[in-house]
Amino acid sequence: MKVGYVRVSTIDQNEGRQMKRMKEMGIEKIYLEKSSAKDIEGRPELKNLLEFVREGDTIYVHDFSRLARSTKDLLNITEILAKKKVDLVSFKENIDTSTPTGKLMLTMIGAINEFERTNLLERQKEGIFIAKELGKYKGRKPIPFPENWETIYPSWKNREMTGVAAMKLLKLKRCTFYKLIKDWEERENS
Repeated sequence: MKVGYVRVSTIDQNEGRQMKRMKEMGIEKIYLEKSSAKDIEGRPELKNLLEFVREGDTIYVHDFSRLARSTKDLLNITEILAKKKVDLVSFKENIDTSTPTGKLMLTMIGAINEFERTNLLERQKEGIFIAKELGKYKGRKPIPFPENWETIYPSWKNREMTGVAAMKLLKLKRCTFYKLIKDWEERENS
């Protein structure tokens, strides 16, 4: 089945140009999104489309910027499609993942993204190393224990309350709560 995805960033923008091309290509089902969300979570029609498509279907987009807001997002979506054995065609970039050339182009986009990410992390490490040598890097500031920690922690430890209840009373996020537990227990055991 030929499935189209049309997206404009705001309600005021006109999707006419994209819809015209979809109709010219004989697209059987079109999902229309009016959102500028950065990922799949903020685009319900894209989520619906990804749930709808089946093996052998092809998704058509005007260009990759309509489908994804970043290379990472594009690679995530294409990975989902590859697992479902669904092809992707972009009119503007002239890429069709059912062809060897289309698959190669997506692989190259992925490789460039990975290269950029690796370089960024390397520069970050170098910067931290230099800052440490100059005495300017102190690392992340330790998170203080909330005032009510010594009351709530034992209740959680003795299973008198759930972690969710404890986090709510302490006004902590999950990862912070469990980090503080680890720090507290290391203190007690040393």
